Amino acid sequence: MPPDASSRAWRSAPSVDGVDPEVFRATLARWASGVTVVTCTDRATSDPVGMTASSFSSLSLDPPLVLVCVATTASAHDPLVGAAGFAVHVLSLEQADLSQAFARPGAEKFDVVPHEPGPFEAPLLPLGVARLACAHEAALPGGDHTILVGRVVAAEHTHADQLLYADRGYHGLDGAG
Repeated sequence: MPPDASSRAWRSAPSVDGVDPEVFRATLARWASGVTVVTCTDRATSDPVGMTASSFSSLSLDPPLVLVCVATTASAHDPLVGAAGFAVHVLSLEQADLSQAFARPGAEKFDVVPHEPGPFEAPLLPLGVARLACAHEAALPGGDHTILVGRVVAAEHTHADQLLYADRGYHGLDGAG
């Protein structure tokens, strides 16, 4: 495949100011990531809070830590950062509708999605690929995001097909989607 115009940047001296934001966004769109929904209960209002997140990763096995990156502008940001704990739901291929529902702000999505209280009162959604209950460990600045670190206190998983997000769309591991 021939290189596109963005590959010319490699032939010139890099800028300390960083890459063009649109080139960066288009480049990262090529990276396939799993899709999660992160939930908690807002300490201030006792309302359930949830958001779709693809910036999720394991961080450490000992102690068991994970991280999720939350945009500082997200309506779920302050409740998640201020919560004693949260739940991470790794979605299955059949749960694309959950991803879309939780990509929008507002608590009304909990009116139509089955859930039950879990550790730290974080709403637990139907099990897809995996669920992790996490105690709040740290919140670190990361540009226009906060890196929320959780200590995993409970975990469960299935063998369901994982939902992936790449090229601005949903896919399965076999490319279906």
